[in-house]
Amino acid sequence: MQTPLSTTPFGRRPMTLGMISSQLAAKAKPETAIVHKWHVFQHIKEARQVLGATDRALTILHALLSFHPETALEADGELVVWPSNEQLMARANGMPPTTLRRHLAVLVDCGLIIRRDSPNGKRYARKGQGGEIEQAYGFDLAPIVARAEEYKTLAGAVQAEKKAFRVAKERLTILRRDIVKMIDAGLDEGVPGNWKRFQQAYQEIAGRIPRTAPRQILESLGGEMEKLWREIRELLETFAKTQNPDANESHSGCHIQNSNPDLPSESERGLPKEDEAGGNAAANHNLRSLPKRELPLGIVLDACPNMRWLSKGSEIRHWKDLVAAAELARPMLGISPSAWREAREVLGDQQAAITLAAIHQKADQINSAGGYLRSLTDRAKDGKFSVWPMIMALLRAKLDGSKPTPPPAGGPARFGGKPTQTGAYQASAELRASIARRPK
Repeated sequence: MQTPLSTTPFGRRPMTLGMISSQLAAKAKPETAIVHKWHVFQHIKEARQVLGATDRALTILHALLSFHPETALEADGELVVWPSNEQLMARANGMPPTTLRRHLAVLVDCGLIIRRDSPNGKRYARKGQGGEIEQAYGFDLAPIVARAEEYKTLAGAVQAEKKAFRVAKERLTILRRDIVKMIDAGLDEGVPGNWKRFQQAYQEIAGRIPRTAPRQILESLGGEMEKLWREIRELLETFAKTQNPDANESHSGCHIQNSNPDLPSESERGLPKEDEAGGNAAANHNLRSLPKRELPLGIVLDACPNMRWLSKGSEIRHWKDLVAAAELARPMLGISPSAWREAREVLGDQQAAITLAAIHQKADQINSAGGYLRSLTDRAKDGKFSVWPMIMALLRAKLDGSKPTPPPAGGPARFGGKPTQTGAYQASAELRASIARRPK
Protein backbone atom coordinates (compact mmCIF):
# COMPACT_ATOMS: atom_id res chain seq x y z
CA MET A 1 0.00 0.00 0.00
CA GLN A 2 1.23 3.47 -0.78
CA THR A 3 1.85 5.98 2.00
CA PRO A 4 -1.13 8.36 2.39
CA LEU A 5 -0.43 11.81 1.03
CA SER A 6 -3.53 13.59 2.30
CA THR A 7 -2.73 15.81 5.30
CA THR A 8 -5.41 18.46 5.05
CA PRO A 9 -9.20 18.13 5.30
CA PHE A 10 -11.46 18.44 2.32
CA GLY A 11 -13.72 21.45 1.72
CA ARG A 12 -14.07 24.34 4.13
CA ARG A 13 -12.69 22.51 7.16
CA PRO A 14 -9.46 24.29 8.21
CA MET A 15 -6.13 22.74 9.04
CA THR A 16 -4.99 23.02 12.69
CA LEU A 17 -1.81 22.38 14.63
CA GLY A 18 -3.68 19.68 16.55
CA MET A 19 -4.14 17.74 13.32
CA ILE A 20 -0.43 18.00 12.57
CA SER A 21 0.39 16.79 16.08
CA SER A 22 -1.92 13.78 15.63
CA GLN A 23 -0.26 12.93 12.33
CA LEU A 24 3.19 13.19 13.90
CA ALA A 25 2.13 10.89 16.73
CA ALA A 26 0.79 8.38 14.21
CA LYS A 27 4.09 8.39 12.31
CA ALA A 28 6.01 7.79 15.55
CA LYS A 29 4.36 4.44 16.25
CA PRO A 30 6.70 1.42 16.48
CA GLU A 31 6.65 -0.65 13.33
CA THR A 32 6.11 -3.86 15.30
CA ALA A 33 3.33 -2.51 17.54
CA ILE A 34 0.24 -4.70 17.81
CA VAL A 35 -2.73 -3.78 20.04
CA HIS A 36 -6.15 -5.23 20.79
CA LYS A 37 -8.57 -2.64 19.47
CA TRP A 38 -11.29 -3.30 22.03
CA HIS A 39 -8.86 -3.15 24.94
CA VAL A 40 -7.62 0.22 23.73
CA PHE A 41 -11.20 1.36 23.23
CA GLN A 42 -11.97 0.45 26.86
CA HIS A 43 -9.05 2.57 28.03
CA ILE A 44 -10.28 5.46 25.88
CA LYS A 45 -13.73 5.15 27.44
CA GLU A 46 -12.29 5.33 30.95
CA ALA A 47 -10.16 8.37 30.03
CA ARG A 48 -12.94 9.99 28.03
CA GLN A 49 -13.19 13.17 30.09
CA VAL A 50 -9.43 13.70 30.13
CA LEU A 51 -9.25 13.31 26.36
CA GLY A 52 -12.23 15.60 25.81
CA ALA A 53 -14.33 13.03 23.97
CA THR A 54 -18.10 12.81 24.28
CA ASP A 55 -20.24 9.74 24.69
CA ARG A 56 -21.64 10.20 21.17
CA ALA A 57 -18.12 10.53 19.79
CA LEU A 58 -17.18 7.21 21.42
CA THR A 59 -20.26 5.62 19.84
CA ILE A 60 -18.93 6.65 16.44
CA LEU A 61 -15.41 5.46 17.30
CA HIS A 62 -16.85 2.07 18.27
CA ALA A 63 -18.59 1.92 14.88
CA LEU A 64 -15.37 2.86 13.05
CA LEU A 65 -13.44 0.12 14.86
CA SER A 66 -16.12 -2.38 13.94
CA PHE A 67 -15.44 -1.67 10.24
CA HIS A 68 -11.87 -2.89 10.65
CA PRO A 69 -11.96 -6.64 9.93
CA GLU A 70 -9.24 -7.62 12.40
CA THR A 71 -9.34 -7.48 16.20
CA ALA A 72 -5.59 -6.87 16.37
CA LEU A 73 -4.37 -3.58 14.93
CA GLU A 74 -0.84 -3.77 13.55
CA ALA A 75 1.34 -0.77 12.91
CA ASP A 76 2.41 -2.00 9.49
CA GLY A 77 -1.10 -3.07 8.46
CA GLU A 78 -4.00 -1.31 6.79
CA LEU A 79 -5.51 1.03 9.41
CA VAL A 80 -7.77 3.20 7.22
CA VAL A 81 -11.51 2.48 7.15
CA TRP A 82 -13.83 4.10 4.61
CA PRO A 83 -17.50 3.58 5.59
CA SER A 84 -20.12 5.90 4.14
CA ASN A 85 -22.19 8.17 6.35
CA GLU A 86 -25.19 5.86 5.88
CA GLN A 87 -23.20 2.87 7.11
CA LEU A 88 -21.87 4.82 10.08
CA MET A 89 -25.32 6.06 11.05
CA ALA A 90 -26.67 2.50 10.89
CA ARG A 91 -23.98 1.18 13.25
CA ALA A 92 -24.30 4.27 15.48
CA ASN A 93 -27.91 3.39 16.32
CA GLY A 94 -29.48 5.73 13.78
CA MET A 95 -27.57 8.87 14.71
CA PRO A 96 -28.69 11.93 12.66
CA PRO A 97 -26.30 13.15 9.94
CA THR A 98 -25.64 16.52 11.60
CA THR A 99 -24.83 14.84 14.91
CA LEU A 100 -22.60 12.34 13.11
CA ARG A 101 -20.55 15.07 11.42
CA ARG A 102 -20.25 17.08 14.63
CA HIS A 103 -18.90 14.19 16.69
CA LEU A 104 -16.60 12.99 13.92
CA ALA A 105 -14.99 16.42 14.23
CA VAL A 106 -14.67 15.82 17.99
CA LEU A 107 -12.78 12.58 17.36
CA VAL A 108 -10.42 14.38 14.99
CA ASP A 109 -9.87 17.24 17.46
CA CYS A 110 -9.09 14.75 20.25
CA GLY A 111 -6.51 13.07 18.06
CA LEU A 112 -8.27 9.71 18.19
CA ILE A 113 -8.56 9.44 14.39
CA ILE A 114 -7.00 11.17 11.37
CA ARG A 115 -8.89 12.24 8.27
CA ARG A 116 -7.51 10.91 5.00
CA ASP A 117 -9.74 12.79 2.55
CA SER A 118 -9.74 12.00 -1.16
CA PRO A 119 -9.52 14.73 -3.82
CA ASN A 120 -13.31 14.87 -4.06
CA GLY A 121 -14.01 14.19 -0.37
CA LYS A 122 -15.39 10.71 -0.98
CA ARG A 123 -14.29 7.69 1.05
CA TYR A 124 -13.06 4.74 -0.92
CA ALA A 125 -10.08 2.42 -1.49
CA ARG A 126 -8.17 1.72 -4.68
CA LYS A 127 -7.01 -1.87 -5.17
CA GLY A 128 -4.21 -3.25 -7.31
CA GLN A 129 -4.15 -6.18 -9.70
CA GLY A 130 -3.65 -8.69 -6.89
CA GLY A 131 -6.60 -7.36 -4.90
CA GLU A 132 -4.37 -5.58 -2.40
CA ILE A 133 -5.33 -2.07 -1.33
CA GLU A 134 -3.00 0.50 -2.88
CA GLN A 135 -4.61 3.68 -1.57
CA ALA A 136 -7.45 4.22 0.92
CA TYR A 137 -9.29 7.42 1.76
CA GLY A 138 -11.36 7.68 4.93
CA PHE A 139 -10.50 7.61 8.66
CA ASP A 140 -7.05 6.51 9.81
CA LEU A 141 -6.99 4.50 13.07
CA ALA A 142 -3.22 4.83 13.44
CA PRO A 143 -3.49 6.94 16.66
CA ILE A 144 -5.20 3.95 18.31
CA VAL A 145 -1.95 1.98 17.82
CA ALA A 146 0.51 4.83 18.32
CA ARG A 147 -1.03 6.12 21.59
CA ALA A 148 -2.24 2.85 23.08
CA GLU A 149 0.16 3.05 26.05
CA GLU A 150 -0.79 6.68 26.62
CA TYR A 151 -4.47 5.78 26.76
CA LYS A 152 -3.73 2.95 29.18
CA THR A 153 -1.80 5.30 31.48
CA LEU A 154 -4.56 7.89 31.37
CA ALA A 155 -7.17 5.23 32.17
CA GLY A 156 -5.11 4.08 35.16
CA ALA A 157 -4.81 7.66 36.42
CA VAL A 158 -8.55 8.19 36.07
CA GLN A 159 -9.29 4.99 37.98
CA ALA A 160 -6.87 6.00 40.74
CA GLU A 161 -8.53 9.42 40.99
CA LYS A 162 -11.98 7.82 41.21
CA LYS A 163 -10.78 5.52 43.97
CA ALA A 164 -9.20 8.40 45.88
CA PHE A 165 -12.43 10.39 45.55
CA ARG A 166 -14.48 7.44 46.81
CA VAL A 167 -12.14 6.90 49.77
CA ALA A 168 -12.25 10.61 50.69
CA LYS A 169 -16.03 10.63 50.52
CA GLU A 170 -16.37 7.47 52.61
CA ARG A 171 -13.90 8.81 55.18
CA LEU A 172 -15.83 12.07 55.50
CA THR A 173 -19.14 10.20 55.86
CA ILE A 174 -17.77 7.94 58.62
CA LEU A 175 -16.23 10.89 60.48
CA ARG A 176 -19.53 12.77 60.38
CA ARG A 177 -21.41 9.75 61.71
CA ASP A 178 -18.87 9.10 64.47
CA ILE A 179 -18.84 12.73 65.64
CA VAL A 180 -22.63 12.94 65.86
CA LYS A 181 -22.91 9.67 67.77
CA MET A 182 -20.00 10.49 70.11
CA ILE A 183 -21.57 13.86 70.96
CA ASP A 184 -24.87 12.12 71.70
CA ALA A 185 -23.08 9.55 73.87
CA GLY A 186 -21.27 12.29 75.78
CA LEU A 187 -24.51 14.12 76.47
CA ASP A 188 -26.40 10.93 77.43
CA GLU A 189 -23.66 9.71 79.75
CA GLY A 190 -23.15 13.10 81.38
CA VAL A 191 -19.50 13.41 80.35
CA PRO A 192 -18.17 16.85 81.37
CA GLY A 193 -17.15 18.88 78.34
CA ASN A 194 -18.03 21.82 76.14
CA TRP A 195 -20.43 19.83 73.98
CA LYS A 196 -22.10 22.94 72.60
CA ARG A 197 -18.78 24.03 71.13
CA PHE A 198 -18.32 20.59 69.58
CA GLN A 199 -21.79 20.77 68.02
CA GLN A 200 -21.15 24.24 66.62
CA ALA A 201 -17.76 23.20 65.21
CA TYR A 202 -19.30 20.18 63.53
CA GLN A 203 -22.15 22.18 62.02
CA GLU A 204 -19.70 24.80 60.73
CA ILE A 205 -17.58 22.20 58.93
CA ALA A 206 -20.57 20.22 57.65
CA GLY A 207 -22.14 23.42 56.32
CA ARG A 208 -19.18 23.94 54.00
CA ILE A 209 -19.58 20.59 52.25
CA PRO A 210 -20.94 21.32 48.74
CA ARG A 211 -23.39 19.10 46.95
CA THR A 212 -20.76 18.15 44.37
CA ALA A 213 -17.15 18.67 45.40
CA PRO A 214 -13.78 17.61 43.98
CA ARG A 215 -11.54 15.25 45.87
CA GLN A 216 -9.26 18.02 47.15
CA ILE A 217 -12.10 19.79 48.96
CA LEU A 218 -13.37 16.53 50.46
CA GLU A 219 -9.90 15.68 51.74
CA SER A 220 -9.47 19.16 53.23
CA LEU A 221 -12.82 19.03 55.03
CA GLY A 222 -12.06 15.45 56.09
CA GLY A 223 -8.87 16.66 57.76
CA GLU A 224 -10.83 19.22 59.76
CA MET A 225 -13.43 16.63 60.69
CA GLU A 226 -10.72 14.21 61.81
CA LYS A 227 -9.17 16.84 64.07
CA LEU A 228 -12.55 17.40 65.75
CA TRP A 229 -13.10 13.62 65.90
CA ARG A 230 -9.80 13.10 67.75
CA GLU A 231 -10.60 15.82 70.26
CA ILE A 232 -13.99 14.32 71.12
CA ARG A 233 -12.60 10.79 71.18
CA GLU A 234 -9.80 11.71 73.58
CA LEU A 235 -12.30 13.39 75.89
CA LEU A 236 -14.53 10.30 76.01
CA GLU A 237 -11.58 7.93 76.47
CA THR A 238 -10.16 10.05 79.29
CA PHE A 239 -13.51 10.09 81.06
CA ALA A 240 -13.93 6.34 80.62
CA LYS A 241 -10.50 5.66 82.16
CA THR A 242 -11.29 7.76 85.24
CA GLN A 243 -14.45 5.85 86.05
CA ASN A 244 -14.54 3.25 88.81
CA PRO A 245 -14.32 -0.21 87.17
CA ASP A 246 -16.77 -1.60 89.77
CA ALA A 247 -19.38 0.86 88.53
CA ASN A 248 -18.96 -0.24 84.95
CA GLU A 249 -21.98 -2.17 83.74
CA SER A 250 -19.71 -4.69 82.01
CA HIS A 251 -18.93 -6.00 85.53
CA SER A 252 -22.13 -7.35 86.95
CA GLY A 253 -20.84 -7.00 90.53
CA CYS A 254 -22.21 -8.75 93.59
CA HIS A 255 -25.94 -8.32 93.97
CA ILE A 256 -27.08 -8.23 97.52
CA GLN A 257 -29.85 -10.42 98.81
CA ASN A 258 -33.00 -10.59 96.66
CA SER A 259 -31.53 -9.44 93.35
CA ASN A 260 -32.61 -12.64 91.61
CA PRO A 261 -35.85 -11.95 89.76
CA ASP A 262 -36.69 -15.64 89.41
CA LEU A 263 -37.70 -16.10 93.03
CA PRO A 264 -39.25 -19.52 93.76
CA SER A 265 -43.02 -19.74 93.86
CA GLU A 266 -44.92 -20.70 96.99
CA SER A 267 -44.98 -24.33 95.91
CA GLU A 268 -41.17 -24.33 95.52
CA ARG A 269 -40.15 -22.81 98.85
CA GLY A 270 -39.27 -26.20 100.22
CA LEU A 271 -36.78 -26.93 97.41
CA PRO A 272 -33.06 -26.27 97.98
CA LYS A 273 -31.76 -22.99 96.50
CA GLU A 274 -30.06 -23.46 93.13
CA ASP A 275 -27.34 -21.31 91.56
CA GLU A 276 -29.03 -18.49 89.59
CA ALA A 277 -26.82 -18.92 86.54
CA GLY A 278 -27.01 -22.68 86.62
CA GLY A 279 -30.57 -23.17 85.50
CA ASN A 280 -31.17 -26.86 86.36
CA ALA A 281 -33.82 -29.02 84.72
CA ALA A 282 -36.41 -28.29 87.41
CA ALA A 283 -36.00 -24.53 86.95
CA ASN A 284 -36.31 -24.88 83.19
CA HIS A 285 -39.45 -26.97 83.62
CA ASN A 286 -40.97 -24.34 85.91
CA LEU A 287 -40.08 -21.66 83.38
CA ARG A 288 -41.83 -23.59 80.62
CA SER A 289 -44.88 -24.06 82.85
CA LEU A 290 -45.39 -20.29 83.29
CA PRO A 291 -48.45 -18.70 81.62
CA LYS A 292 -47.96 -18.06 77.93
CA ARG A 293 -50.14 -14.94 77.95
CA GLU A 294 -48.71 -11.49 78.51
CA LEU A 295 -48.74 -9.81 81.89
CA PRO A 296 -51.59 -7.32 82.32
CA LEU A 297 -50.41 -3.74 82.64
CA GLY A 298 -52.38 -3.26 85.86
CA ILE A 299 -50.54 -6.09 87.62
CA VAL A 300 -47.18 -4.67 86.53
CA LEU A 301 -48.10 -1.27 87.96
CA ASP A 302 -49.35 -2.87 91.19
CA ALA A 303 -46.00 -4.65 91.54
CA CYS A 304 -43.94 -1.61 90.48
CA PRO A 305 -45.74 1.48 91.81
CA ASN A 306 -42.57 3.58 91.65
CA MET A 307 -42.96 3.80 87.88
CA ARG A 308 -46.10 5.94 88.31
CA TRP A 309 -43.92 8.79 89.56
CA LEU A 310 -42.01 8.84 86.25
CA SER A 311 -45.00 9.33 83.99
CA LYS A 312 -44.84 12.72 82.26
CA GLY A 313 -47.86 14.55 83.67
CA SER A 314 -50.28 11.71 83.03
CA GLU A 315 -51.11 8.22 84.17
CA ILE A 316 -49.65 5.10 82.64
CA ARG A 317 -52.59 3.79 80.63
CA HIS A 318 -50.86 1.98 77.78
CA TRP A 319 -47.70 -0.01 77.25
CA LYS A 320 -46.16 2.87 75.33
CA ASP A 321 -46.53 5.01 78.48
CA LEU A 322 -44.63 2.37 80.45
CA VAL A 323 -41.87 2.28 77.81
CA ALA A 324 -41.61 6.08 77.99
CA ALA A 325 -41.35 5.92 81.79
CA ALA A 326 -38.66 3.25 81.47
CA GLU A 327 -36.70 5.59 79.17
CA LEU A 328 -36.72 8.14 82.01
CA ALA A 329 -35.72 5.57 84.62
CA ARG A 330 -32.76 4.25 82.59
CA PRO A 331 -30.31 7.15 83.21
CA MET A 332 -31.46 7.39 86.86
CA LEU A 333 -30.38 3.77 87.37
CA GLY A 334 -27.05 4.28 85.60
CA ILE A 335 -27.93 1.96 82.70
CA SER A 336 -26.13 2.83 79.48
CA PRO A 337 -27.99 3.30 76.17
CA SER A 338 -26.23 0.24 74.73
CA ALA A 339 -27.45 -2.06 77.53
CA TRP A 340 -31.00 -0.73 77.18
CA ARG A 341 -30.90 -1.06 73.40
CA GLU A 342 -29.72 -4.67 73.62
CA ALA A 343 -32.45 -5.51 76.14
CA ARG A 344 -35.12 -4.08 73.84
CA GLU A 345 -33.75 -6.02 70.88
CA VAL A 346 -33.73 -9.34 72.78
CA LEU A 347 -36.81 -8.99 74.99
CA GLY A 348 -38.90 -6.57 72.97
CA ASP A 349 -39.99 -3.10 74.07
CA GLN A 350 -42.80 -4.31 76.35
CA GLN A 351 -40.87 -7.04 78.18
CA ALA A 352 -37.79 -4.82 78.49
CA ALA A 353 -39.91 -2.06 80.04
CA ILE A 354 -41.37 -4.54 82.57
CA THR A 355 -37.88 -5.76 83.45
CA LEU A 356 -36.57 -2.25 83.95
CA ALA A 357 -39.63 -1.35 86.05
CA ALA A 358 -38.89 -4.31 88.34
CA ILE A 359 -35.22 -3.28 88.61
CA HIS A 360 -36.28 0.29 89.43
CA GLN A 361 -38.69 -0.98 92.08
CA LYS A 362 -35.91 -2.78 93.99
CA ALA A 363 -33.03 -0.51 93.00
CA ASP A 364 -31.89 -0.28 96.63
CA GLN A 365 -31.11 -4.01 96.57
CA ILE A 366 -28.98 -3.98 93.37
CA ASN A 367 -25.40 -2.80 93.18
CA SER A 368 -25.13 -2.44 89.37
CA ALA A 369 -28.41 -2.05 87.53
CA GLY A 370 -26.67 -1.99 84.14
CA GLY A 371 -24.79 -5.23 84.78
CA TYR A 372 -27.94 -6.82 86.19
CA LEU A 373 -29.93 -5.91 83.07
CA ARG A 374 -27.20 -7.33 80.82
CA SER A 375 -27.23 -10.56 82.86
CA LEU A 376 -31.00 -10.91 82.43
CA THR A 377 -30.68 -10.13 78.71
CA ASP A 378 -28.07 -12.89 78.32
CA ARG A 379 -30.35 -15.35 80.11
CA ALA A 380 -33.23 -14.32 77.86
CA LYS A 381 -31.12 -15.17 74.82
CA ASP A 382 -30.87 -18.75 76.16
CA GLY A 383 -34.59 -18.88 76.94
CA LYS A 384 -33.96 -18.93 80.72
CA PHE A 385 -35.70 -15.72 81.75
CA SER A 386 -39.32 -14.62 82.09
CA VAL A 387 -40.85 -11.51 83.62
CA TRP A 388 -43.64 -13.47 85.31
CA PRO A 389 -41.61 -14.74 88.34
CA MET A 390 -40.06 -11.29 88.77
CA ILE A 391 -43.43 -9.49 88.94
CA MET A 392 -45.04 -12.23 91.07
CA ALA A 393 -42.16 -12.02 93.55
CA LEU A 394 -42.65 -8.27 93.89
CA LEU A 395 -46.37 -8.77 94.43
CA ARG A 396 -45.76 -11.41 97.13
CA ALA A 397 -43.29 -9.13 98.85
CA LYS A 398 -45.88 -6.35 98.77
CA LEU A 399 -48.57 -8.64 100.15
CA ASP A 400 -46.30 -10.03 102.88
CA GLY A 401 -45.42 -6.50 103.93
CA SER A 402 -49.09 -5.57 104.30
CA LYS A 403 -50.18 -8.56 106.48
CA PRO A 404 -51.84 -7.59 109.84
CA THR A 405 -49.80 -7.81 113.04
CA PRO A 406 -50.74 -10.66 115.44
CA PRO A 407 -53.46 -9.74 118.03
CA PRO A 408 -52.47 -9.41 121.70
CA ALA A 409 -52.76 -12.33 124.09
CA GLY A 410 -56.12 -11.11 125.31
CA GLY A 411 -57.71 -11.74 121.93
CA PRO A 412 -58.50 -9.63 118.92
CA ALA A 413 -59.15 -5.95 119.39
CA ARG A 414 -62.79 -5.02 119.57
CA PHE A 415 -64.61 -1.84 118.89
CA GLY A 416 -68.27 -1.68 119.78
CA GLY A 417 -68.27 -5.39 120.57
CA LYS A 418 -67.19 -6.43 117.01
CA PRO A 419 -63.79 -7.57 115.68
CA THR A 420 -61.99 -4.89 113.60
CA GLN A 421 -59.56 -5.17 110.69
CA THR A 422 -56.44 -3.08 110.59
CA GLY A 423 -55.81 -0.73 107.63
CA ALA A 424 -52.94 -2.95 106.47
CA TYR A 425 -55.19 -5.99 106.34
CA GLN A 426 -57.77 -4.06 104.36
CA ALA A 427 -55.10 -2.94 101.85
CA SER A 428 -53.94 -6.52 101.53
CA ALA A 429 -57.46 -7.72 100.83
CA GLU A 430 -58.05 -4.99 98.26
CA LEU A 431 -54.80 -5.89 96.45
CA ARG A 432 -55.70 -9.58 96.35
CA ALA A 433 -59.15 -8.69 95.01
CA SER A 434 -57.65 -6.46 92.30
CA ILE A 435 -55.36 -9.26 91.15
CA ALA A 436 -58.24 -11.71 91.07
CA ARG A 437 -60.27 -9.34 88.89
CA ARG A 438 -57.50 -9.01 86.22
CA PRO A 439 -58.43 -10.61 82.89
CA LYS A 440 -56.57 -13.82 82.16
